[in-house]
Amino acid sequence: MSDHAELVSHLRAAWLSGRTRPLEYRTAQLEALGLFLEEKKQDILEATALDMRKPSFEVELSEISVCRSELNHTLNNLAAWMKDENVDKNWATQLDSAFIHKDPYGVVLIIGPWNYPINLLLVPLIGAIAAGNCVVLKPSEISRNMERLVAEALPSYLDKDCFAVVTAGVEETTRLLENKFDYIFFTGSPSVGRIVMTAAAKHLTPVTLELGGKNPCYVSDTCNVQNVARRVAWGRFFNAGQTCVAPDYILCSVEMRERLVPALREAITEFYGPEPRDSPDFARIVGDKQFNRVQALLSSGRVAIGGETDEKERYIAPTVLVDVQEDDPVMREEIFGPVLPILTVTSEEDAITFINARERPLTLYVFSSSTKVVRRLLERTSSGGFCANDTIMHMTLTSLPFGGIGLSGMGRYHGRFTFETFSHLRSALLRADGREALNSLRYPPYAPRRLPMLRTTVESRRRTAACTLL
Repeated sequence: MSDHAELVSHLRAAWLSGRTRPLEYRTAQLEALGLFLEEKKQDILEATALDMRKPSFEVELSEISVCRSELNHTLNNLAAWMKDENVDKNWATQLDSAFIHKDPYGVVLIIGPWNYPINLLLVPLIGAIAAGNCVVLKPSEISRNMERLVAEALPSYLDKDCFAVVTAGVEETTRLLENKFDYIFFTGSPSVGRIVMTAAAKHLTPVTLELGGKNPCYVSDTCNVQNVARRVAWGRFFNAGQTCVAPDYILCSVEMRERLVPALREAITEFYGPEPRDSPDFARIVGDKQFNRVQALLSSGRVAIGGETDEKERYIAPTVLVDVQEDDPVMREEIFGPVLPILTVTSEEDAITFINARERPLTLYVFSSSTKVVRRLLERTSSGGFCANDTIMHMTLTSLPFGGIGLSGMGRYHGRFTFETFSHLRSALLRADGREALNSLRYPPYAPRRLPMLRTTVESRRRTAACTLL
């Protein structure tokens, strides 16, 4: 038996024992996870600084604060989430008990990415623990220092019989995926998502895939240009653009572009100073491979702002590209770096057509002072999420589900949705063993005269519309 198979088998035995099911156990493990965030906060700040020179402010906001919010929300509501949920009954079951029971799946695998190595690993973990599962965690090997921290520190806070951290590169992760898990949660690129889904299919294992894509940002002619520039620049250049929900490109009219470019230049200078390279608030690209890929995209269109690079530092300046064509390299893949292309469209209708002609994105952004424009974009396009007149802020709400559609992913999580993702909603009908006379209608030998009465007891009826007197 391989080490991975032995580990999965050990965790499965712990899960089958019922150890993870009581509310008290789940609460204790979640509180221990909170203690990890509290006691290892400085280590987390240092590890992310070493991996990608991520500003501590951004780490506090997007990693630690998000996880703490998810933890608190889950602890506040877990007892209610775990309760059986009564459902409507037909006439045949009026004397019975019908409900949905929230069962844990069993042993689940969570594979995290490198760009938000705490947030995107621990938020799914919170839901998996809350739902009563045993978990194998696989942090990204690309963010090496954070991987080491998670592997060395996290197991000392959690029950080692039920939770484990596996460090692995591509080949070892492929072997890990050969094992039978009861659920797999993956965050990363569509190309790797296909590999994960193929491996899961061998065992008919359900999956959540949180991928990415090119998130459009439509800017109408009716908006406050300075506000748009600051909110778009913040969302695009946060974490040096290495954010799956960052606005990937702007669609606007030629007239708006002429107003927006100077406003973006002003916002970038306001945020990072005249030389962003020297700013303590601007991160770096995580690795050489990622740097070379993003740098190659700068050949698309024409550089209007930024464009400076430093391979040794893995630095790419906050950059805005104009005169970009829809078939340029920068438009063929998710950018995942501090580069913002601007494409022009002739109208709102043209923007909708452009968006709908492409794969459905993880998020769609719209800036307009017109609620009609916002609603039209919402109703006539499709995306994982939608945000008007800001960027990324929809991610701060535990009450909103987060997930993609099509190439940008499948499944959803955050808040209660994470708990439900890692729970099997088990239908249950509890009937009495007596009252057999009531069941005789459905038994052979069949009598056609019984059918109308039987249908009345089991069919749902459509409600008639109420009559309104004018």
